[in-house]
Amino acid sequence: MNDLVRQHTALSDSDLEWLHLLVSEWQLLSDLSFADLVLWVPTLDGTRYVSVAQMRPNTGPTSYQDDMVGHLVPRGRRPMLDSALDEGRIVREGDPEWREEVPVRVESIPVRREGRVLGVIARNTNLLTVRTPSRLELTYLQSASDLAQMIAAGSFPFPGQQVDMDASPRAGDGLIRLDADGVVQYASPNALSAYHRLGLAADLVGHHLGRATAELAPARGPVDEALVKLASGWAPREFEVEGEDGVIQLRAIPLKPKGTHIGSLVLLRDVTELRRRERELITKDATIREIHHRVKNNLQTVAALLRLQSRRMDSEQGREALNEAVRRVGSIAIVHETLSQNLDERVEFDEIADRVLAMVAEIAPGAVTTRRTGRFGILDAEVATPLSMVLTEVLQNALEHAFVPGDQGSVEVGAVRGGSRTEPRLLFTVQDNGRGLPDGFDPHRAGNLGLQIVRTLVEGELGGKFDMVPGTERGTQVILDIPVRAEKH
Repeated sequence: MNDLVRQHTALSDSDLEWLHLLVSEWQLLSDLSFADLVLWVPTLDGTRYVSVAQMRPNTGPTSYQDDMVGHLVPRGRRPMLDSALDEGRIVREGDPEWREEVPVRVESIPVRREGRVLGVIARNTNLLTVRTPSRLELTYLQSASDLAQMIAAGSFPFPGQQVDMDASPRAGDGLIRLDADGVVQYASPNALSAYHRLGLAADLVGHHLGRATAELAPARGPVDEALVKLASGWAPREFEVEGEDGVIQLRAIPLKPKGTHIGSLVLLRDVTELRRRERELITKDATIREIHHRVKNNLQTVAALLRLQSRRMDSEQGREALNEAVRRVGSIAIVHETLSQNLDERVEFDEIADRVLAMVAEIAPGAVTTRRTGRFGILDAEVATPLSMVLTEVLQNALEHAFVPGDQGSVEVGAVRGGSRTEPRLLFTVQDNGRGLPDGFDPHRAGNLGLQIVRTLVEGELGGKFDMVPGTERGTQVILDIPVRAEKH
């Protein structure tokens, strides 16, 4: 719609925003009218109309099999559009049109904003299945007529009330029509079923909806007065009411077709099962986070026991082996600590990488610095856990073997997200400027325990590639290339 309006019309950005607001609401008008809606806007030179949006009803057959958006028609070909645009009134005159042997009643509703008519809604009703309307259908049609008059007067949609049609109740979910005092004139079968689930034992018709709703909700003191007012339909609002056995979502729409409040429409949906599933998911998420928290605590306990044991060791080699184990356990604990604070099983790995850098830097000679460049991004837990161990081993190996006490140097961790949209990958490197690799060194056959762990995790568990090569100027560069899942933005 943006492109069509800007290409063909003289409407301003604020006018376009009004049309977007209308289109976010007009599924309701289409369903209540049992009719297709097409929004026509006059072109810049005033000689034609362009259709910028279309809506089909969920409550009846369509009048248009084809998509009408983008069509251009010259002024004069559809006189009802001209009359609605020029006179600023709803036009219903004229005989039904015949489209592919189907009779269609056509009406034109001007779209007004701040006293100006921006365009015209063509309302097209398929008359092939017309029969004597029921009480439900009569209520729908009367409500549609009121909304159409409000659109023509510029009082609907309501400014600042952007509606999420996927989340808001629709006419078919349940509809209640109120008079000006908030008393129920009509309630659809689905609406009655929703209120019965809340605990209503009687019919709704003739009862004040606000007070009846407040009586079904648990007592909340002063909030009850606000609930009475909301359910009476005096203001355009969405809200939920929870009873002992159910939850219903309501949306109130005040009706002021001629500028005077004549009543309200209340759309409602039974969301009991939806809210129950949401609570189950919240409980499950809380349980998972608690498990990660306890695993982190247990790992920290294991690390503390290993650290205590290392202090009692007489062998320097044994003490160092235990300290390495402490760092390995600690890197896994960092991942579980991060997962315990998240709502899903994905983590921002940059924070983990920085903490691993800080932990491993404790063993670095005093003149050796560490830093990270680039971004790891968000990773799944099954990638983050082995990757944290790989990072720990590679950093530990660089700090232990690339430098001797008294050396000045640096170790830099770089990360880049790459690959394609279908096969995203993470490339990260660990570059030091230390002594470099010994002659004849083969990282794929070296027997060092740390490198064995790295090879196993990268090639076996992560399905990636691992290599160690001489640095660009001096030192050693470790290169790791692993597949990852695409980040969600």
